[in-house]
Amino acid sequence: MGEIFLPEVMGTAMLTLLGCGVVANAILPKTKGNNGGWLLINFGWGLAVFAGVYVAYKSGAHLNPAVTFGIMASGAENYGGEAALAINVGNTIAYLAAEMIGAFIGAVLCWAAYKKHFDEDADGATKLAVFSTGPELRTPVWNVVTEVIGTFVLVFVILYFGSTPSGLGPLAVALLVVGIGASLGGPTGYAINPARDLGPRIAHALLPIPGKGSNDWGYSWIPVVGPILGGLIAGLLFMGVA
Repeated sequence: MGEIFLPEVMGTAMLTLLGCGVVANAILPKTKGNNGGWLLINFGWGLAVFAGVYVAYKSGAHLNPAVTFGIMASGAENYGGEAALAINVGNTIAYLAAEMIGAFIGAVLCWAAYKKHFDEDADGATKLAVFSTGPELRTPVWNVVTEVIGTFVLVFVILYFGSTPSGLGPLAVALLVVGIGASLGGPTGYAINPARDLGPRIAHALLPIPGKGSNDWGYSWIPVVGPILGGLIAGLLFMGVA
């Protein structure tokens, strides 16, 4: 458990600190990167994944419950990491807990870095968007479909990265995340990771952010259920074709 928990906490915290951080830089008032645009956010999230994967390399760098479930569904019992850790029920719980805790910590650190900008006059939806995703068109069934497809691509390709020798390492996953954001992120903001969305959403609910408004709990199940379904489908299909 110890060889999983701390690396996953630290890696997922790095992921959300840098990922939420690039969103904060792009949309909060009076930042250097204000109005930086969608591609800045895509590349920032990709580099956030790059950093997180390196930090959590020894644990296999799941950083995402959808990846954890996808690996289990694929039957790839020895996926990633120097220790080639077997995936079982016990350490799956450690992965999931670490991912949620790390995501929460990273979001709190992002808030601390941008605290004075959160204090500026901005609408509550903008402040929530730093922490968690939301749809451009609120149609729950299709929002779930979008998250399933995006996460399927993420997990399915990651499983091939793990089974096919490559010199790219974490860079390959980073570029994959940039590509998913650019191609499939428009409808929902591409959570593709339950911990990345839920952990920061909880942080948003607890932090003393002026004028933060709603936490949008009514939408919060979509970036959890959609990615888990996408990860499971990817794992099962990989098991069938690999």
